[in-house]
Amino acid sequence: MTIPRAAKTLRRTRIQEEKEEQILEAALDVFSASGFRGSTIDQIAEVAGMSKPNLLYYFRTKEAMHRALIDRVLYTWLEPLRAFDAEGNPETEIRSYIRRKLEMARDFPRESRLFANEVLQGAPHIEDELKGPLKELVDEKAEVIRAWAKSGKIVKCDPYHLIFSIWSTTQHYADFDVQVRAVLGQEHSGEGRFEDAARFLEQLFIGGLRPPDPLGG
Repeated sequence: MTIPRAAKTLRRTRIQEEKEEQILEAALDVFSASGFRGSTIDQIAEVAGMSKPNLLYYFRTKEAMHRALIDRVLYTWLEPLRAFDAEGNPETEIRSYIRRKLEMARDFPRESRLFANEVLQGAPHIEDELKGPLKELVDEKAEVIRAWAKSGKIVKCDPYHLIFSIWSTTQHYADFDVQVRAVLGQEHSGEGRFEDAARFLEQLFIGGLRPPDPLGG
């Protein structure tokens, strides 16, 4: 994980911590809107309301700020998948996962767009994480889904494409928020759209994975 330059001093003061957070908030605004390549240190300094030399005291490079944000996003983004419980009821676990992902789309849209921009640019800064810890976690949860199917708790399915589909359908509400609100119109584009989305996605995924009633009822 990237350590801010100021954090390398023996004692980090409250002011230093606040300045680092101020910079990272500004960097998140800029990176999520323009991507890594389209962003500059000058833009971030302007949004942060700081001079460029002052900003560079805390983070020496644009890469350092981006790395710090990506590390946070990866940890936060994967937390709901880590919570996927092999011993739990499949419908409960999948419903909880869908809702937690939608909550993140609602509460962290900038972080979602930051990650999407990174992947769209070929993931140059996180390729090792995608091929390493992320793949290992998805492999682990794919085995959980396979076990549920093998025991007859859900229908047989490709676990990887199930996970990908949940990612894409939930993160759509962050990455394409402007389009979603425009199409839904003013009457349906309030905060209630996330609950509407949750109910629909639960019906789509859980209904599609539920085994048929052997009695035909």
